Amino acid sequence: MNYRLGSFARRMRTAQTPAEARLWSRLRNRKLTGAKFRRQIPIGPYIVDFVCFEARLIIEADGGQHADLEPEDAERTAWLEAQGFTVLRFWNRHILKRTDAVMEVIGETLHWVTHPDKDSQPG
Repeated sequence: MNYRLGSFARRMRTAQTPAEARLWSRLRNRKLTGAKFRRQIPIGPYIVDFVCFEARLIIEADGGQHADLEPEDAERTAWLEAQGFTVLRFWNRHILKRTDAVMEVIGETLHWVTHPDKDSQPG
């Protein structure tokens, strides 16, 4: 792991946004379907907000600045998906105002990526 990236990730763990803190309170300690999530983890050239390595699932909390970063976010998502990850992105405002709905999507996606038979796919 790149030392600078790892050091930056450690600092980011102590400076969470309110939306990241809300998500982390629901994901930590295997609270969601027993899946182990980690936060602010370097993966390749990126630091992801949350990752469950067992399910190859990444969750990103996007603030208002991400509307201006769409091309960069698309490139980042494409790279992570090429590494075998499923990437979910949620706007911070949705995380804060619709937490239960966001958690439901994450839970369904966890089930889908860990049980990829036809009957369990969302849609």
